[in-house]
Amino acid sequence: MTPPEVLLWVKLRAFGPDGPRIRRQHPFGPYVLDFYCPAAKLAIEVDGYVHGTGDIPQRDERRDAWLSEQGVTVLRIPAGNVMADPDEEAGMIWRTAMALISFPAKRGRGTT
Repeated sequence: MTPPEVLLWVKLRAFGPDGPRIRRQHPFGPYVLDFYCPAAKLAIEVDGYVHGTGDIPQRDERRDAWLSEQGVTVLRIPAGNVMADPDEEAGMIWRTAMALISFPAKRGRGTT
């Protein structure tokens, strides 16, 4: 895990057992997701600088499209946002997961 992923994992674990379970480094089909909430069918990807270089943006698009076809909502978070305000990013993930569980018709591809 990268430093932003570790920081985010610590914050997500602090929410405790009172809500949806979030897994780290979760295998899903041909991919390993940074984080995954099965109850919400929510994939969380922390994108560092490299995600904006070379052919990686196109690979990310193909990955997101495949996940969306599986009914998974993809939430991409810039690593810099996590480092700047990990509490806010963890809270946003938690709220997104809770909303998807409460209103599953809102599933689909999402980004930040």
